[in-house]
Amino acid sequence: MASPKVVGIDLGTTYSLAAYVEGGQPVVVRDSHGTALIPSCISFFEDGSVLVGSAAKARALADPEHTIFSIKRLMGRTLKDLHKELQLIPHQIVERETADGRKVLHVRIAGREYTPEELSAMILREVRQRAGNPTQAVITVPAYFDDAQRQATRDAGRIAGLDVLRILNEPTAAALAYGLDRRRQGTIVVYDLGGGTFDCSILSLSDGVFQVLATHGDTFLGGDDFDRALMELIAREQGWELSPRDPLLLQHLRDAAEAAKIALSSQESTVLRLDVPATVDRPARQVARTLQRQELEQLLQPFIDRTLECCRAALRDAQLTPQQIDEVVLVGGSTRIPYVRRRVAEFFGKTPHTELNPDEVVALGAAIQADILTSGRRDMLLLDVVPLSLGIETLGGVVDKVIHRNTTIPCRATTRYTTFVDNQTAIVLNIYQGERELTKDCRFLGTFKLTGIPPMPAQFPQVDVTFLVDQNGLLTVTAKEQRSGVQAQVTVQPAHGLTREEVEQLVLESIEHAQEDFTARRLIELRNKAEADLRHTAKALTQAGDQLTPEQRQAIDAAVENLRQAIAQNDLTVLQNALDAFNTATQPLATLLMNEVLRRAIAGKTEQALDPTTI
Repeated sequence: MASPKVVGIDLGTTYSLAAYVEGGQPVVVRDSHGTALIPSCISFFEDGSVLVGSAAKARALADPEHTIFSIKRLMGRTLKDLHKELQLIPHQIVERETADGRKVLHVRIAGREYTPEELSAMILREVRQRAGNPTQAVITVPAYFDDAQRQATRDAGRIAGLDVLRILNEPTAAALAYGLDRRRQGTIVVYDLGGGTFDCSILSLSDGVFQVLATHGDTFLGGDDFDRALMELIAREQGWELSPRDPLLLQHLRDAAEAAKIALSSQESTVLRLDVPATVDRPARQVARTLQRQELEQLLQPFIDRTLECCRAALRDAQLTPQQIDEVVLVGGSTRIPYVRRRVAEFFGKTPHTELNPDEVVALGAAIQADILTSGRRDMLLLDVVPLSLGIETLGGVVDKVIHRNTTIPCRATTRYTTFVDNQTAIVLNIYQGERELTKDCRFLGTFKLTGIPPMPAQFPQVDVTFLVDQNGLLTVTAKEQRSGVQAQVTVQPAHGLTREEVEQLVLESIEHAQEDFTARRLIELRNKAEADLRHTAKALTQAGDQLTPEQRQAIDAAVENLRQAIAQNDLTVLQNALDAFNTATQPLATLLMNEVLRRAIAGKTEQALDPTTI
C-alpha cells in the first residue's frame, strides 16, 4: 500500500509509535520485525552522528553519558521544575534566558546543546520515517499538560517537519480507539498510567457528542517513578549513593529495575540481576536479589494511591460517583501491572477494559482523530476541556480568572479592565495559570503590553481582554481599548511549565485554602479601593473643600487619617470599618460635587437656549 499522508502519533515518555487508518480501521505502524514501539531514546557520538530508538537504548549501557531518555519530562519546563529529576539524570542540563526574558532548557551533550523540543523532534522524525514520511499528524499529550508543554509538543512536531493538525489528549484518543464513541450514550473513565505521566479523564457520550466532563492528573507520575523506587530500594540495601556522577551505575540499575518490574507482572517472583563493571572511581558491583510481587506492590502503593486521589478529584469535578460510571478503560504500559488493575477495579466496582494493547491504544485513537479531520468520515463532535484555570494579574497580585478549569474547548471569554492612574498610556498584561487567588501561588505563563492608549483620567479607558483557547488547548490573548481602538494580541509562549508538586496541588490547595485566599484577595481589593478613594477625595477637596462647614472638613480629615492607618494594619475588618466611616464622612463633599455638576449642566442648557445664533 502507499505510505499514509496523515498519522496519529503517541509521543511517549518511554516509547513512541504511529498509527494510520486503512479501510476504515486504525492500524499500528510496525517495522520489518513486526515491532511497533520505538524507545524514546537518543544516543550521540562525538562526531555528531545520532542513534534514535532501539539502537540508542542498546547503547545506553555502554555510553550512558551520551544517551538521553524520558525527554518528555523536560518539555515546557525550567531547571527549577526538575529539582528531583536531576539527581538521576546522567547528562548535564542547563538553562538559558532568551532576549525576551523566557527561560529555555538545554541538554548539553557531545559538545553541543539541544532544547527538549529539538530532542523530541528527533524521536518524531524516527517515528515519521518508519511510517513512510507522512506530512500531517495528530500528536497526543497527557490531558493534564499545561499550555507550555502543549506548545513545546507542537513545536517539536514542526521541527520534525510535520503539519500538526491537532494536539489531542491521550485519554480522549484511547476512548476513540475502543470505539466508545459509537455508543449512543454513557459515561466513561479513562485511567491513563504511562511511563512518565498519569491522567484520569471522565467523558460523556450522547448522540455523537463526545465530551470531556473533567480531567485530573499528575505530569510526574508513571513507570519511571516505579523504576526509581526499585533503584532506591537496591541502593539502600547495598549502601550505595545514587548520583549523576556515576552514570554507568545509574543506567545498569535502571535497566535491572525495569526488567524486574516487567517480570513481576507475569510472575510471583524474579531475580534482579546487576553486573556493573569497575571504573576508575569505584570497584565492580554485582547483585542477585530475589524480589517478590508483594514487595513491588508495597513499593507501588503510595503511587497508586495518588492516582486514585486524582480519580476522586475528577469525579468530584464531574459531580459523579464511581457507581455512575458505565465503562473504565486502562491505558499506558504501567496498567499491565496486576496490582494497578486490581486497585482500579476495586475503586470503580467494575472490570476495566484491557482488550487492546495498552501501549498502542493511544496511537490508534490518534489515527482515528487524524482520519476524522482529513476525511470527515465520522459524524462526531469531540469536546475537550481546559485542565487548569487561566487569568490576568490585577492590582495587588490578584489573579482574575478569565477561563475556569474544565471549561469545554475551544472557548473564548472577555473581561473588561480599566486604568488605575490618570493619563496612563500603556497596560502590562501578566498571564497566569492555576487555581489559587494570588499570583504568588499560580504559575506565570507570559506577558505582553498594550501601548498607545490616549491619555485619559483614571478609570476612563475601557480595555477588553479576550482569552481564546483553541481545540489544541493553546492560548491566545487579545486586548483592545474600546474608546481609541488600540489593540494588541499575543499567542502565549510560556516562560516555563509546571512542576509535579505544583500541578498535583494547584486544585487541592485551592480547596484547602479557599477561605484564606478569599480573605487575602478581599484585603487587596479593599486596599486598592481605599487608596483610590483617598486620591479622589484629595482632588475633590481642592475643588470644593472651601464650601464645607468646619465640622464637615474636620470629620473628613479625621476619616482620611483613620483610613491611612487602617491600610497599614493589613486587617480586613479594620479596613472595612474605616472605609465605611470614610464614605460616611465624605458624603457632604460628594453632594457638593454632584450639585456643582448639575448646576453647570443646567446653566449650559439655559445659555444655549438664549443664544441668538440658535434661534
